[in-house]
Amino acid sequence: MTPKDIIFRDTISLRGPSIWTYPPVLEVWIDIGELEDFPSNKIPGLYDRLSAWLPGLIEHRCNYDERGGFLRRLQEGTWPGHILEHIVLELLTLAGLPDGFGRTRETTTRGVYKLVVSNFHEEVTRQALNYGRELLLAAIEDRPFDLEDAQKTLRRKVDRKYLGPSTAAIVQAAEARGIPHIRLLDDGNLVQLGYGAAARRIWTAETDRTSAIAETISRDKDLTKELISSVGVPVPEGREVDSADDACDAADDIGYPVVVKPTDGNHGRGVFIDLMNADDVRKAYAIAVEEGSGVLVERSIQGIEHRLLVVGGKLVAANRSDLITIQGDGQSTVQALIDEQINIDPRRGTTELHPLAIIRIDTAARIELERQGLNGDSIPAAGREVLIQRNANHAFDCTDEVHPDTADTVSLAARVVGLDIAGIDLVCQDVSKPLADQGGAIVEVNAGPSLLMHIKPGIGKPRPVGQAIVNNLFAPQESGRVPLVGVTGTFGKTPVARMVAHLLHLSGHQVGLACSDGMFLGRRQVDRNNAATWSAGRRLLLNRAVDAAVIENSARTILGEGLPYDRCAVGIVTNIVPEAEQLDRWDVQPTGGEYYTTHRSTYRTQVDVVLPSGHAVLNAADPLVADLAELCDGEVILFAADLTLACLNEHLAQGKRAVVVNDGRITLRSGQDDIRIARLVDIPAIGKARDPKVIANMLAAVAAGWALGLTQEVIGTGVKTYGLEIPDPFALLSRTARKLPTARKPGVAKK
Repeated sequence: MTPKDIIFRDTISLRGPSIWTYPPVLEVWIDIGELEDFPSNKIPGLYDRLSAWLPGLIEHRCNYDERGGFLRRLQEGTWPGHILEHIVLELLTLAGLPDGFGRTRETTTRGVYKLVVSNFHEEVTRQALNYGRELLLAAIEDRPFDLEDAQKTLRRKVDRKYLGPSTAAIVQAAEARGIPHIRLLDDGNLVQLGYGAAARRIWTAETDRTSAIAETISRDKDLTKELISSVGVPVPEGREVDSADDACDAADDIGYPVVVKPTDGNHGRGVFIDLMNADDVRKAYAIAVEEGSGVLVERSIQGIEHRLLVVGGKLVAANRSDLITIQGDGQSTVQALIDEQINIDPRRGTTELHPLAIIRIDTAARIELERQGLNGDSIPAAGREVLIQRNANHAFDCTDEVHPDTADTVSLAARVVGLDIAGIDLVCQDVSKPLADQGGAIVEVNAGPSLLMHIKPGIGKPRPVGQAIVNNLFAPQESGRVPLVGVTGTFGKTPVARMVAHLLHLSGHQVGLACSDGMFLGRRQVDRNNAATWSAGRRLLLNRAVDAAVIENSARTILGEGLPYDRCAVGIVTNIVPEAEQLDRWDVQPTGGEYYTTHRSTYRTQVDVVLPSGHAVLNAADPLVADLAELCDGEVILFAADLTLACLNEHLAQGKRAVVVNDGRITLRSGQDDIRIARLVDIPAIGKARDPKVIANMLAAVAAGWALGLTQEVIGTGVKTYGLEIPDPFALLSRTARKLPTARKPGVAKK
């Protein structure tokens, strides 16, 4: 290893909640070698070079939790691993990604650190890490670094790999409601919102409620006009044509000016408006016919084009377009004036993150210029206004101006076509007045409309269109979640997971189980391989037949992959036995506070992800596990066979719940109120041996069933039938079900 070098020893992709944080991260083990002896305050000029190259570092608050906090650390002296963390985060921000998470922690090997950064897309993050290393070494060695080239490369990757703005807006709105999401394509916009049977899917601004028939109708502009006009929606007069001569005949019949456009085009391609003569119609036809399967000629509606967004039958946003013009100065060409007066606007760009597009002299613009006796190389006289584009970007928010009658009309058009989300293009002089009073009309109904113009309008306030779409997919009381139980611990994970799945099955759920014994859907085993993995758990959550899930997670899964779900209804920790596990691969230590990964910090991940409305099921007989109770956002249910445990009795004294063994019976206890479930001698899985480990596993499963609100009869039948080959376990539930109380302090008579 050369002096003052940084080497990446290992990279671990944590694709779900981990010991570090909830979202996905990359954990990179870096070896800084001799740089361990050179904190930042011992490297001349490092502060000045980094703060000059990356001025955005001033916003990094770091340990001091104040603006400029990281730069303060840089002046005082911090190590290269910590510096690299902040450089990578800043590079990701410059590439257009949201603010990220970062941590750097030392390992037990001198000079080797765990560097952790948000992983919005693995290819992008790895590239940012490589650039960050090169930039830091260049700053240390006082040599040049091409930051502009690095930024361009990262931005291109983000444009290709990260979610588009429309999809991202919907995903962010779902997250704000606590609805989980799963990206189904590594470099696409197909996303699942929610888990299992409660999930919905989106693809950009289309959803699984978007009818294929409706989308097909919207692509056929002539058919769309016919349908919506039949219910009284105003549309421009016109018809489909099959040749340039036919287009001229149609224009003569309609009367100039006219519009020529493809019957099934999109994004305004091949659309020509306000054509005034047959020569222009022929030119427009030749282009439009290449953009679609047919061509329409329509009456040109006088006014301004507007885009109105309808979601679930309601108008949620509206934007107005504007004519694109330049002002001649008598010296510059048309092309130069476009670049100097229009494209210089920072809101214009070539990516989806820019609300306005770069204006180019395309075929439509050339025709427009020809009408004015100009071309791209012409030099307009000083003061002359030159029209470049008529159907320009919808840059101006006008949602609050839309007349109620117009809002009703566009909603009707979307319903008639059958679209749950529709972008309605209409032309009128004043959107605040009814269309009929000004001869306005709807010219197109589009499926899968872009949301960017409403999220980032050129002028006006952004509209919460992502929220509107999520609220249309999920009712207010829906979370997109199914009952989900996560099970972890050193021993007993698999039997506890299988027992919980058995209880859920008896309660009538279609249960998905991923554990070390394999994957199960209901009673059917669909995979015999070890399924206590991230990929197997994620596979369950993608299955829309699953309405309850039980997922086993080992320490190796938590440390090496992350959890396959973001939150859970019930999190079970069976026990923590450090001496029984070989976790040297992850440098796990018995103790170590905040600086080293410990067994406790590994297993606490399962408790950290319990929903506020959920429950942690913890082993009171294991001090390492019992101490995790303070970390739970929801309720804690303890389990133990030993009624003398101090933590158990303190827990019960506070009116909280526990599952215990009392008088030879599994008993649900809340305070001093008992519900007897079954005698130990009647439980085949326990048998005569009464192995304490088996009893503890049974108590954990019963506690999970109680947390899930299962009935006393289901739990009792479950413990008595678990592991038995019975043809119809539901036959044992024929008696009238007696439900368990669900409140924290159920009032139940003692026996």
